[in-house]
Amino acid sequence: MPELPDIVIYIEALEQRILGQVLEKVRVVSPFLLRTVDPPLSSVEGKSVRELRRIGKRIAIGMDDEPLKDRTWLVLHLMIAGRLHWQKRGAKVSRPRGLAAFDFSNGTLVWTEAGSKKRASLHVVRGQAGLKALDPGGLEVLDAGLDVFSQVLTASNHTLKRALTDPRMFSGIGNAYSDEILFEARLSPLALTQKLTRAEIERLFLAVRSTLTRWVDELRSEAGSDFPEKVTAFRGNMAVHGRYKEQCVRCDAKVQRIRYASNETNYCPHCQTNGKLLADRALSRLLRDDWPRTPEELELLTRKP
Repeated sequence: MPELPDIVIYIEALEQRILGQVLEKVRVVSPFLLRTVDPPLSSVEGKSVRELRRIGKRIAIGMDDEPLKDRTWLVLHLMIAGRLHWQKRGAKVSRPRGLAAFDFSNGTLVWTEAGSKKRASLHVVRGQAGLKALDPGGLEVLDAGLDVFSQVLTASNHTLKRALTDPRMFSGIGNAYSDEILFEARLSPLALTQKLTRAEIERLFLAVRSTLTRWVDELRSEAGSDFPEKVTAFRGNMAVHGRYKEQCVRCDAKVQRIRYASNETNYCPHCQTNGKLLADRALSRLLRDDWPRTPEELELLTRKP
């Protein structure tokens, strides 16, 4: 699933191509994609793009409406297998992978989704209230200080893996980068948030910031001036994510994993769990009680009251 670094790079590439451009037409191919009826999708056609924002793992495209409080937004959630592609104007959208196309005078943004399960979603909303309704409210860690981070982290008692990927707690972090963050921090994915020491919380905070910043820089360098086409959760230069049974980049231990339902966590037992192998079975009570059954359930968690 595209996470904060991937979404940031997508938005930067889109700003270079569609900011100020008129959205001539939206072609929705998949009947499962559009999740709203008011405002109608047709209301954005013929309007210019004035702003792009990241809302957690969503991409929000703001259209040219006045006054600003009434601005109409297209909100794209790619979910697990959704990807964006910049192609020639009028590019064909082919089923079953094609979901939609957004036609501009200088090109077409094509939205695809691999696999048979159609999880991606498109919302058309109006104003800040419409955007807020789609925002789970997680903390933007790159804009926050240690004290606020600590308050959010320890407000409830969850495993670190769950806490980092809960969109109501932290914005934009998912399965892949949470593995990398925990490896950087040398912390177990099953450590409980309310049992961490102050030193461990600070180490985690610094690991979150350094990991996300480093990957934004790396993906930006990889894409260059091209549109990012290699968006994936599995990268060869990741430390632990997707590297089950491969040698740890810091020591001689082999990377291990915990699997539960549709989720998988990768970790180094030497660097993160003092040599202990964590339970890799659905009967693990700690995971069962602290983890949504599917990635969709996690993504659809709503803002805390």
